Amino acid sequence: MPTAGTTLRLDTRLAFAIDGTESLALVPLGDANHFTLDSSWRHPEFTGSFLPRSRSVSDAGFHAQWDISSLATRAQRQYLAAAGRVAQSPGMMDAAGAMEIVGLSLVDPVNIYTQADRASKYGFLFVLLTFLGFYMFELLRQLPVHPIQYGLVGLALAIFFLLLVSLSEHVEFVIAYVASSVACIGLIGIYLGSVLRSTARGAGFAGMLGLLYAALYGLLVSEDNALVLGACLLFVILAAIMLATRKLDWYQLARRAA
Repeated sequence: MPTAGTTLRLDTRLAFAIDGTESLALVPLGDANHFTLDSSWRHPEFTGSFLPRSRSVSDAGFHAQWDISSLATRAQRQYLAAAGRVAQSPGMMDAAGAMEIVGLSLVDPVNIYTQADRASKYGFLFVLLTFLGFYMFELLRQLPVHPIQYGLVGLALAIFFLLLVSLSEHVEFVIAYVASSVACIGLIGIYLGSVLRSTARGAGFAGMLGLLYAALYGLLVSEDNALVLGACLLFVILAAIMLATRKLDWYQLARRAA
């Protein structure tokens, strides 16, 4: 039996599963605190008052170690002050009134809401390209397209993102994406077949939208190259439009349309 004044050394190991939790916080209350965390999560964010003494992050997960002396933290006095065992002095707590901790957040850079947000940011491009195609048909084929028809197709493009978010909350993102894109592209293709007075033209527009949605999916699932891929996609689309219309006499087309 230990006697009074005996220093005890306790080796404590905790094994627990974190389900539905995005963060973990440890309070360094000991005189010498050594924390080691190993995980298969690939995107950790180290927060709190102390950064790891050493860390490594790879596709296989991460490893991090903290060594914190009681001389470097006020956690002990903060804890005792909160328990009412010592008087709390000004400046003992931080600006938020919280204790000094070792913090870790598990970041998901491509969760369904991030992917849906990325998709919506490119939504204006889909609408713009579709409207541009309508305008080209109006000029080149003398097929008048009513503003209401523009609006209906724009709404069909916009509702894709609502379907994507709502379905992805219940099924895997890739399934929700395919289902939403097929539904919207099919609807637009059938509608444009009548608007443009040709089933082939409607199918052509649907095929163009299918290629755009396929390219967009590549942007959404990319963790590190979404920006450069998006910039390249915009450049390719702009270059294709400029090359395809470089020999058009816009003044003549405008006079014909008038």
